[in-house]
Amino acid sequence: MISMLGTRAARTGRFLWSAWAGMAGLSVFAAIWQLGHETYGSFILPAPAETLVSMVGLLADPENWRLIGVTAARALVGFSAAALFGTAAGVLAGYHPAIMRLARPQITLLLGVPPIAWIVLMMIWFGNGAGTVAATAAVAGLPVVFIGAAEGIAGRDRGLDDMSRAVGLGPISRLVRIALRQILQSLFPALTMALGTAFKASIMAELLANAGGVGAELASARANLDVAAALAWILLSVASLIAVEYGLLQPVRAEAEAWRESARPWGVKR
Repeated sequence: MISMLGTRAARTGRFLWSAWAGMAGLSVFAAIWQLGHETYGSFILPAPAETLVSMVGLLADPENWRLIGVTAARALVGFSAAALFGTAAGVLAGYHPAIMRLARPQITLLLGVPPIAWIVLMMIWFGNGAGTVAATAAVAGLPVVFIGAAEGIAGRDRGLDDMSRAVGLGPISRLVRIALRQILQSLFPALTMALGTAFKASIMAELLANAGGVGAELASARANLDVAAALAWILLSVASLIAVEYGLLQPVRAEAEAWRESARPWGVKR
């Protein structure tokens, strides 16, 4: 028990320490942003410091916290639906090549339809409310998750299936213990992309459907030509996405892929 807690603490420490690399990347982005501000002026691109002041002002209002939570909740509902149905359909298609051949054109069709077209259809079907936002996020993220799950199953090691069948494992046990572990390498990047797509689609749907949340505030900032407020809301939406990804998705991935850490030789770093 103590050894397990120590291993978990060490993994958490390495995860937190790796944040320095992300901070370095954000510093480079801020430097480019500042250069753009000095080139074009505050009306076109406010300085990072000016935007941070505006963002702090927004966070001082509790109502804005609620708006961020509303948008994040809608995006998570859509992402959860995309993750659930996309993974299930992708696993099924990966096991059956005939279904994969039939599904590929449908996935290409879904990927080719722009999100704004889905928003228009969802507004007609569900009206201007939370259902439109969540459904748009789900449809936008579903093809990405499907491809990740299907390609992971299709590219699995068939020898491991034969070995597990020889030792008496049933279909469900082979799926859970062998196949699902192999698809994680392609599934989690797809889930990460789908999560980002869900947030973007949700904010776009809120803006066009006037459904409240961060999107409605962006529409208000556009109407008032308040570039600093618009950038502040964009930063808040990105911050909420990062909080969900690294507070929920990445810890789940670390737990699911703990065996990779055990299989890595001592002293070998990523």
